Amino acid sequence: MKKITQLIFVYLVLCGSLSAQQEKGITGYSNWLKSWTEFKPSQLDYGEPTQILSGNITKDTKLNKKNVYLLLGDVFVTDSTTLTIEPGTVILGDFKSKGSLTISRGSKIIAEGTETDPIVFSSSRGLKNEGDWGGLFILGDAPLNTFGEESSLNYGLRPSSFESISYGGNNPNSNSGILKYVRIEFAGKNTKDYGNFNGLTLAGVGRETTIYSVMVSYCEGNSFNILGGDLIMVKTVSFRSSRNDYDFNYGAQCNILNSLAVRSPYVSSPDGSKCISIKSYNQKENLDVSKKETMVFAENMTLINVTDDLESNIKVGLVQEAIFIGEDTSFTINNSVISGFNPAVVLDENVRVNGENLDKIKFSRTYFNNCNGNIFVEYNQNNEDLESWYGSRAFDNVYSKGPDSETFIDASNGKRPDFRLRINKIIASNDPVDD
Repeated sequence: MKKITQLIFVYLVLCGSLSAQQEKGITGYSNWLKSWTEFKPSQLDYGEPTQILSGNITKDTKLNKKNVYLLLGDVFVTDSTTLTIEPGTVILGDFKSKGSLTISRGSKIIAEGTETDPIVFSSSRGLKNEGDWGGLFILGDAPLNTFGEESSLNYGLRPSSFESISYGGNNPNSNSGILKYVRIEFAGKNTKDYGNFNGLTLAGVGRETTIYSVMVSYCEGNSFNILGGDLIMVKTVSFRSSRNDYDFNYGAQCNILNSLAVRSPYVSSPDGSKCISIKSYNQKENLDVSKKETMVFAENMTLINVTDDLESNIKVGLVQEAIFIGEDTSFTINNSVISGFNPAVVLDENVRVNGENLDKIKFSRTYFNNCNGNIFVEYNQNNEDLESWYGSRAFDNVYSKGPDSETFIDASNGKRPDFRLRINKIIASNDPVDD
């Protein structure tokens, strides 16, 4: 718990010292995306595998940078085992067997890369595409809001024991390890019966787990899939996901700080995709009302849809909302940027606009830019009450119609983009833009 407290303290001190720079959206004196991220991973050659990982890993194991590892089929770290990965190590998911890696409940992954030597999970193919392999699952024993204390993954994985795919418990502070300076590329295989895998699934993961500087790119499923648990995510990046960038469900309690989601209107699932989707359940009858509803606190987020012709993309239905908020959830976003969506936010049709829900759903000091509408209830075009509420000076939100070139420092740089806000180009206003 001590390291998490220190991490939050350092983050808050950093944010407090940036008042002269970008105070909304992702922050930093320099572009923290520059060193360890990769926005064109299809152009990289990681070499041929020299070691194979398969079946169950049941004793403490260390993966070394000198080798390239191949995930052959569904690989499970079980029996309270720790998998340690050296900085700079490359792990490839096998295309033919759609390899995946699951850190089972009670086991740990210590994947602690560095800014100059990140750990990479990618596709084994020379010509890489979304969905080439499975993805990374981390399972813990933190609480869910379903009946009973635990659940199990339902993706068609083939474990030797049911316990290997079980998650959930009563320990919100549990520790499943460290993901730091890690990239996950081209994951999200599609299955006939279970839909898409996700880049990184965090299921019942507790607060002592470190999720810091993790990038998921070109995923055919959700980039980050958070099922229950209680965790803090700092400096995470989702880039060109086919489905949702950040998907929260089953009573997840999450603080997400200084993080980024970059969408493209030409990369999306047929049923629509969002930067953030927040639900407490898929079926209400599975909800245990005595347990916590999903709660997400987001600060210094940048959610951006990058396109050269937003108006045309909206007309042909290629652009969705940035944030979807389901009923029986709590969501707060502060000091953030939402740019280029249709509209910015949609509330589930069952969310009534009343004092109770408005107290649980908060948008403050957030910059709404170039969105076709701001905050709506699903299937309801009359949002005057919501505009009046969130547009009041008490929330200090800002509304604008600026192009990306004037809004962000260098959003068009394909290799090393900079999505920090270009403060000196913004004219702040507390009055909603007439859409």
